[in-house]
Parts: sequence; structure tokens; C-alpha cells
Amino acid sequence: QVQLVESGGGLVQPGGSLRLSCVVSGASFSINTMVAWYRQAPGKERESVAVITSGGTTNYADSVKGRFTISRDNAKNTVDLQMNSLKPEDTAIYYCNVIYYTFPPRVYWGQGTQVTVSS
Repeated sequence: QVQLVESGGGLVQPGGSLRLSCVVSGASFSINTMVAWYRQAPGKERESVAVITSGGTTNYADSVKGRFTISRDNAKNTVDLQMNSLKPEDTAIYYCNVIYYTFPPRVYWGQGTQVTVSS
């Protein structure tokens, strides 16, 4: 059974930084996978924040480009999200997501970690 566990959320002042981590257990994700961080703010739909493929290609939402960096360690089955210059509008529950490109594809989610940006 594949499980994703996020950590690193918390309360931070505007302009501050946080680093989120996601540990994937139960299966390797070194090949044929895409890993992503999503977020969901109160009253809003869940949105993709950052994506990284097994080959290391990344993509970011326009709202976080230049501030957030996604990275993965295939040997440790972890994916991190470094968040800098945080803004109040970054406040949300952040979720880790893994897609295994099998047939059919398998999709897994973590339980989420709260990030609050407030003075």
C-alpha cells in the first residue's frame, strides 16, 4: 500500500520561508512517475502548485514562480517544496500527490499539511 506523509507546515510571517517534505512509502517512485504539490485554500478549489517528473522536469503555477522550488530524491522516496517570500494568499492546506504511469494510472494523495502565512 502506497502512503504519502507530508510534514513541515506551520505558521510563518509574510516574507518568511517554509520547507515542506513528503515521504512516499510502499513503492519506489524513481521511474514513470510524476510528483506534485497541490494546495487548497478555504472556499477554493484544490490547485496544482508545482510538479516534477521522474526525469526532473519541473513546472510551477504562475502565482509561485520564482518563490517556490520543488525537488525530489529518488533514492529516499521524498519530494520537497521550498517556499520563500511567502504571502498571506499562500495560506492553504498543502497536499503531496504521486501519479504512477502504470495501466491504469495509480494516483495517491497525502493527508495534507497546513501552511498559514500571517503577521
